[in-house]
Amino acid sequence: MSDCGCEKAKSELEEYLHQELSRDEYADIAEHLANCTDCSDEAHVGRVLTDAVKRACRDGAAPEALRLQVVTSLRVTIAH
Repeated sequence: MSDCGCEKAKSELEEYLHQELSRDEYADIAEHLANCTDCSDEAHVGRVLTDAVKRACRDGAAPEALRLQVVTSLRVTIAH
């Protein structure tokens, strides 16, 4: 495999962290992260943030007013 480079690794970092890439794309970025301190540090921050959000979401449901606001926003976005 060849190094995918910092630009690709950083642009697809969210998808990488959520395992939403093809097997080959995932492997390319994993290889890059193993060899690039800057991107590896950014991936670490992303993992910490993702874990914090997951923990916060487990602690309870969103307030009803927020839920309604999100649903309304989604409906408006989908309608356009």
